[in-house]
Amino acid sequence: MTRISTKNQVTLPVEVLRGAGLGPGDTLKVETSGAGRLVLTRIDELVSRYSGSIDSGGELRQRAERLRDEWG
Repeated sequence: MTRISTKNQVTLPVEVLRGAGLGPGDTLKVETSGAGRLVLTRIDELVSRYSGSIDSGGELRQRAERLRDEWG
């Protein structure tokens, strides 16, 4: 268990992070998955999953580039 601080920060238990294969220095995307649920996804896994699957000039590529700009 953990608690949200007054600065909206959360400390995640190390055993949970290890179980998910996450560690120091990982960059995570945070999304909601319904009321009271968050999904954390390591960014490099998203890139690996979709790498090479978008054509060079199509709509999907443009959407991906917009998302990449939003992330950082």
